[in-house]
Amino acid sequence: MKARAQFHQDTPAGWYYKSIKVDLLQRYWHKRRFKEIEKLLERTAGNILDIGCADGVFSKVVFDKTKAKQLTGIDIAPTSIQWANKHWKNKNLRFLIGKAENLEFQTSSFDAVFALEVLEHLSSPQKVLREIKRVMKNGGYGILLVPTDSLLFQIIWFTWLHFYPRGYVWRGTHIQSFKNGNLAKICRKVGLKVEIKKNFLLGMLQVIKVRK
Repeated sequence: MKARAQFHQDTPAGWYYKSIKVDLLQRYWHKRRFKEIEKLLERTAGNILDIGCADGVFSKVVFDKTKAKQLTGIDIAPTSIQWANKHWKNKNLRFLIGKAENLEFQTSSFDAVFALEVLEHLSSPQKVLREIKRVMKNGGYGILLVPTDSLLFQIIWFTWLHFYPRGYVWRGTHIQSFKNGNLAKICRKVGLKVEIKKNFLLGMLQVIKVRK
């Protein structure tokens, strides 16, 4: 299995930004997922954290839709962070190298926290969710997005990894499975209130909105 650091080294800088422009399948996938995410967004004059921000494409969507004062994106890939800081020239958007398991922010720092298609890549989702709860303000919310690992998803994912030219970078990177609603169970276990749990895109993705 590919180590997380190696996985990120294999992911080209600006991956999502470029993929959406040149790849119809990825454009459709991400358009559908953000259509669902946007339904759950709340306007805020405060601060937002985006965990696993990659090149910041989706961070920018969240920032624009929520009208946040500031959005901070973190990722463990230095090349992605460098690309994001160079590309998104906005003083209220900042991108930092950081680990989801150890968020280097003060307690109760953020009005909202996002982890979109991130938790399936991490070795300790429960630890990450505890950190999310810690840095979230009382009354703040989080939005989590994960694959359901349904049969349809597994078929499409296998095809994507092994037969599609742009799929190679993701091989060996899904190390968690969130079948049977167990992500919601973990959220409740760490003390987050699950407000919304919804499957979409033919049941292949699940979005969960939590509240502290």
